[in-house]
Amino acid sequence: MTNIVDAAIEYIKELFSGNVGGHDASHTLRVYHNAVHIAEKENACNMSVVALAALLHDADDHKLFRTDNNANARRFLLRQNLDEETIKQIVAAINSVSFSQNRGKKPESFEGMIVQDADRLDAIGAIGIARTFAFGGEHGRTLDASIQHFHDKLLLLKNEMNTETAKKMAEDRHRFMEQYLIEYQKETGMNSQVR
Repeated sequence: MTNIVDAAIEYIKELFSGNVGGHDASHTLRVYHNAVHIAEKENACNMSVVALAALLHDADDHKLFRTDNNANARRFLLRQNLDEETIKQIVAAINSVSFSQNRGKKPESFEGMIVQDADRLDAIGAIGIARTFAFGGEHGRTLDASIQHFHDKLLLLKNEMNTETAKKMAEDRHRFMEQYLIEYQKETGMNSQVR
């Protein structure tokens, strides 16, 4: 398993080389570490599925790639000689991560819940703030539009965590974002009140 995880890390570094908008190899590695931490705390039943789904969760993200049916993730997994059932579980976990595509839905597997939580944790707190503005800058968003993203998505994530471990981890990160928005409003006079 260690060899496959190492190979997956190398694969995502190659896949995301040159990406600086917040969906890069560093983001993926943080999600992986969050997922492993949550899985260990929650006694997840299949650590291999958690680890590989976390590492490959953005390999076919529609914002970054024009692939069908998780082509990049599947290509990597097939080269590792994993059985079809394991690949199916990993892909199902990957497909449960996206906020926009899974709004209001819980992942079907516990592994999917863990990977979804791990990804969402990286969208909030100090790193979430940095990623929001990096993504906004890359896509021509104004500061106001990036601030609106807090209200449209980021401030909602704390209450959408699946696992007890992630819920605890989200508390401080959420509080930090609230404080940031209060300070932003003070400095700009902009109405960015915490709602």
